[in-house]
Amino acid sequence: MPTSSPARRPKPTPLKTVRKGRFMAFTRTMWLLFGAGVVGLGLFVLAVSGNFLNLFGRMPNLKTLENPRSELASEIYSADGVLLGKYFRENRTPVEFKDLPQNLIDALIATEDVRFEQHSGIDMKSVFRAVAGVATFNHNGGGSTLTQQVAKVLFRTRGDLNDGTLNGTGKVGLLITKAKEWILAIRLERNYTKREIMRMYLNTVEYGSNSFGINTAAKTFFNKKPKELTTPEAATLVGIVNAPGRFSPVAHPQRSKRRRNWVLRQMAKSHYITAAELAADTAKPIVLHYSVENPAKGLAPYFRAEVAKSLLAWAKETDHDLYADGLKIYTTIDSRMQAYAEKSVAEHLALQQKWFTAHWKGQLPWRDETGKVIPDFLNTAMRRTQRYKSLMNIYDGNRDSVNYYLHKKYKMPVFTWQGEKEMLMSPLDSLAYYKRYLQAGFMAMNPLNGQVKAWVGGPNYKFFKFDHVRQGKRQPGSTFKPIVYTAAIDQGFSPCYPRPDVATTFPAVAGREAYTPKNFEGGFTGRVFTLRQALARSMNSITAWLVMKLTPETVATYAKRLGITSPVDAVPSMGFGTSDCSIFELCGVYSTFVNKGVWTAPIMVTRIEDKNGNVLREFVPQTKEVLSEETAYIMTNMLQASTTEPGGTSTILHTGFNFPYEIGAKTGTTSNYSDAWFMGITPDLVCGMWVGGEDRSIHFRTGAYGQGARLALPLYGLFMQKVYKDKSIGISTAPFPKPAAPLSIEIDCSKYYGGQRDTIPDAQKLNRRDPVDLSEEDI
Repeated sequence: MPTSSPARRPKPTPLKTVRKGRFMAFTRTMWLLFGAGVVGLGLFVLAVSGNFLNLFGRMPNLKTLENPRSELASEIYSADGVLLGKYFRENRTPVEFKDLPQNLIDALIATEDVRFEQHSGIDMKSVFRAVAGVATFNHNGGGSTLTQQVAKVLFRTRGDLNDGTLNGTGKVGLLITKAKEWILAIRLERNYTKREIMRMYLNTVEYGSNSFGINTAAKTFFNKKPKELTTPEAATLVGIVNAPGRFSPVAHPQRSKRRRNWVLRQMAKSHYITAAELAADTAKPIVLHYSVENPAKGLAPYFRAEVAKSLLAWAKETDHDLYADGLKIYTTIDSRMQAYAEKSVAEHLALQQKWFTAHWKGQLPWRDETGKVIPDFLNTAMRRTQRYKSLMNIYDGNRDSVNYYLHKKYKMPVFTWQGEKEMLMSPLDSLAYYKRYLQAGFMAMNPLNGQVKAWVGGPNYKFFKFDHVRQGKRQPGSTFKPIVYTAAIDQGFSPCYPRPDVATTFPAVAGREAYTPKNFEGGFTGRVFTLRQALARSMNSITAWLVMKLTPETVATYAKRLGITSPVDAVPSMGFGTSDCSIFELCGVYSTFVNKGVWTAPIMVTRIEDKNGNVLREFVPQTKEVLSEETAYIMTNMLQASTTEPGGTSTILHTGFNFPYEIGAKTGTTSNYSDAWFMGITPDLVCGMWVGGEDRSIHFRTGAYGQGARLALPLYGLFMQKVYKDKSIGISTAPFPKPAAPLSIEIDCSKYYGGQRDTIPDAQKLNRRDPVDLSEEDI
């Protein structure tokens, strides 16, 4: 029986085959992992895009993507096309791609995204660096494309879109944010060209010093347009965007220069500049022309602040954002007149301040009606300030702590008429310093259409925010008298109506003693004057008589009719301007005389456009016929008497300033010389101005310095000298136009002058519209 053969051993698998099998298994595993990764990444992208279960935060919709929103400064322009200033939270004004210089584009690409023209929103090398950075806790390995940076800034991926449940969870949150930026970058590349993305970037990013976008940055740091930037200047700005605080050429000039030179080397590395250009440019210093835009700078800051108030109300009603929508606001201001007004106010106040300081040298100027120093004046004034209220809040009403900080001295910038200076002052020192400064308000408007042409609300907007044109209201003094005379003319009186300069006494009534107004000089002459003369000389006695005849209630009615919106007290003293009102209101009143009896509300804005030039709203002035053309012309003629009549309060306009043209005027002065006023009218320009202390208790002590003809009128003369001289403005020098119809009342009073009884005309013949109950003893 044959023996069985031994079992065969299996032939060993060749090593090559084993390796091949293992490789194939590994490859299958890798492909499976890769596929799973792709699927996982796809699911992750879908989840992020759709904000699955609100885990990842919002994403912009298609409409938002097609119209990405960045905050744009709104610009405000004068009537003659000059940029007056801006309204902004982020000071950004976009620029077109054609206005971007090539050296700027080259510097940006060489520094921030060298493969910008090749990728489609995501640079894979940057992605791998970012992923590696997250995995190794080393953020230095990251890096975004320009398109991703645009996505980050435009859509606020790390702010507005960072509101998912997982967004605040460390590395996961960072990965989600990065994923959003990648997604948005790809979408941006699909919707926009490379040029458009480059423009978006340069118009969007922050450069520090409250400058957003290249247009504002070039102006802020170099006072240039982007097109005018040199290569070193372009490199400086590109170097800033990486870290505006760290690389600011203002705060860190040496660090900024090193950063600029690094940008230049990157440009040379990418062959945008030659080695010779690199050597020359890196050797140059950074020469700044640094100026940060703010509301205190530029023309008409008080006017711009006032316009903003009405624009904010309009924006709220129409769902616009004044500080972010890039609106274009076109105003009525004439930049030339505005510049002349600001210069005239500065010239006039600087001189008056010199005299005021000398007038009170070594003495405290805050006095009561008897001339005595007001006790505890500064402490009382301090308690009304925001600083005091803030300190009381911080220290829970502890007066010792509050007083310590009110007396603690600090270095602070201080206003002077010789320029801003740094001084060591405590808050109380500062308050006392500024209380001694005279204030002023000035407004000019075209009476024919209501357009405001110049507006100066104070000495300096940076240091004195309070606006004395519309916000400030003071007793107008004798500038109110034309309202009384308007009522008289309208009731039938003639400018030639005679009245003796004698006392008029208002009888005592319940709660009020008998009242006998005195003239400015204090006494009465007994001479007879026409109403035209009385207004020209600003005689209180005859104004008081008119108020008595017309009644205070009638005068108050005329004040409201002519545009005084502030409360008017119908009391005997009202004819002397005892009820507060503003320059803004008085300009409307006086414009009515020039505009043939049609009251026109002062208008400041003509139209508003959106960022694309579409008109959002046009403004037309509010008008109302409140006087007959005849009454308006008679009042205009009577106001001219102030500049032409012997004894007129404004004759210096012709005799001193040598104006050869017809001008109507009225001065005003209040008790103790607290307020000095002047109103001037020409055929197409009405000007109103006030000069005085911030507090009524601070003023000159004598009429030689404090009356309206002395303290306010010269400001008008300075302004009109400049306006008349500038022929490009085209201000009218023609006579005031007369009504087409003959006048029913005589206005040529010259034949009655002399003050003698036998030259006085018959009262009834001069008042053909039957004035109020006149009797012989009234003459």
